[in-house]
Amino acid sequence: MKHLSGMDAMFLHLESAEMPMHVGSLQVLEVPEERREVFFDDVKTFVAERMHLASVFNRKLANMPFDLSNPVWVDDEDIDLDHHIRHMTLPKPGSNRQLQQTVARLHSSLLDRSRPLWEFYIIDGLKSGEVAFYSKLHHAAIDGQAGIEVGRALFDTEPSGRKVRPPRAKMRRNQYQLGVAELAAAAVRNTGEQAFKALKLLPEMGRVSFNALRGREGSLLSQLGALVQPERWTAPRTPLNVAITNQRSFAGRTVALKEIKQIAKTLDVSLNDVVMATVSGALRNYLRDTDELPERSMHAAIPASLRESGDTSANNQVSLMMVDLATDEDDPASRLQKISATMKRSKQSLNTFRSILPTDFPVIAAPWLISGMASLYGRSRMANWMPPLANVIISNVAGIPVPLYFAGAKIISYYPVSIPCHGLALNVTVASYNGRMDYGLIACRKALPDLNELGDYLLEEHQRLFQLVQPTEPDNNTVHKITDKPARLAPHTKRKA
Repeated sequence: MKHLSGMDAMFLHLESAEMPMHVGSLQVLEVPEERREVFFDDVKTFVAERMHLASVFNRKLANMPFDLSNPVWVDDEDIDLDHHIRHMTLPKPGSNRQLQQTVARLHSSLLDRSRPLWEFYIIDGLKSGEVAFYSKLHHAAIDGQAGIEVGRALFDTEPSGRKVRPPRAKMRRNQYQLGVAELAAAAVRNTGEQAFKALKLLPEMGRVSFNALRGREGSLLSQLGALVQPERWTAPRTPLNVAITNQRSFAGRTVALKEIKQIAKTLDVSLNDVVMATVSGALRNYLRDTDELPERSMHAAIPASLRESGDTSANNQVSLMMVDLATDEDDPASRLQKISATMKRSKQSLNTFRSILPTDFPVIAAPWLISGMASLYGRSRMANWMPPLANVIISNVAGIPVPLYFAGAKIISYYPVSIPCHGLALNVTVASYNGRMDYGLIACRKALPDLNELGDYLLEEHQRLFQLVQPTEPDNNTVHKITDKPARLAPHTKRKA
């Protein structure tokens, strides 16, 4: 058995019907016409031959007695591929809008915790003749960087694939569930180890915190006074900061990676700064249309990896940075520079405290309590009135610069599909792939029923930034969206709460 870290387990404890905690992706595949009828069967065979290359495919949860501690991972010796790999056909006409609505619906349902926490869907019926591959895996088992390792198990750089050595035979234990005594002993042992790790961090936490305060300008009293200012820790309220339902809307957009690199190089900012500024400008225009743009700048919660170089373990090693999106700035060039400066400060703070940010911590006798509090928070709709810490989640997942193949089919696009949550009804995750930057926008449909409009604003903002460094007319072939542009809302029409 393998223990979940404290951070991994939190994704289980915080999960609810309204807030599933799995991440996913949508790939559009170019499948040869002669293989389309048998492609689903080919995929099942293909995945079965590679499941041993990533542990997430073969392990399931074993809960502790009375939920006194975090569950553990155990090997599943009887995996039902018919459950994990499914086939769907879109009704005619098979539009891209239908595809994204299907992905939104599939992403809204919880994974079965009695099985390994993953599902694959092959979706055909697209009028383009292409085939879609949607996958979802629980965040308790994987973070963005570890997801790259799963991708390496499933994807190839050649259509013919690569020869994969079959797994070594293992002795079957024929044990569906571990014994209560064995689980209880493991819980006590692991909790002790986690508590020991936390205690060891205390001296380092004190040293790092003291040095950080001492190294800043101003007296200690003035610094402590700044820390308690509400504006420093809270974001303005927007229509995105509400309790969510389990209904989802999804939109995908693509821009040319070379254009983002050109903007970043010319304006001396990072690629991630350009992504942030693009989302910021899109949100600014989207909310301004309905007189809901706050006077104070909006904030983004940015997942940041704590993973050491070369660490490919399938667990979560992340923290959050809060970044000012400068949505109160009208000029896109000035907005980009402000975001870049804020990002640099946030990264410096993260690097300062990186060594003392725990990814494993004891949760003895607390899982049931955390789950209960999370459920109470959602059902009481506290997010509708509590001061928000951020307005949107924006994440940039490391991508792949070369074309990939899945079961012999060429991957055309690679849209991430992530997690909105109570108080943060919109998640924008981007991934670079083969010269593209694919944006995956996932939101609570009740909070953002017009998500495609926000996606269109995102493309417009990218072109606005690109024109700052490229005054000639942009090539219409460099942008792509997976839905038809919807009619805009009438100006100054506020959304219902």
